[in-house]
Amino acid sequence: MRVDLFDFELPEDLIALRPARPRDSARLLHVPESGRFEDLIARDAPRLFRAGDLLVFNDTRVIPAALKAVRPSRDPQGPVVRFR
Repeated sequence: MRVDLFDFELPEDLIALRPARPRDSARLLHVPESGRFEDLIARDAPRLFRAGDLLVFNDTRVIPAALKAVRPSRDPQGPVVRFR
């Protein structure tokens, strides 16, 4: 696997530092099979489901861990974050 495929620019103002309050106001991107993407919020999710759809819940826990990274300058020719 090429880890450079995971390099992307992530503006500081788009990084969530804590959960949305209220929780059902969290942002949700709807990507339909055809048509335009829709910016929704979590409380809009029920209208997206149809009879027979499968909803999978992720109930895993976050382990206490740290990821060391180096953030190079914001040079448009280079990656924004490199993980070690």
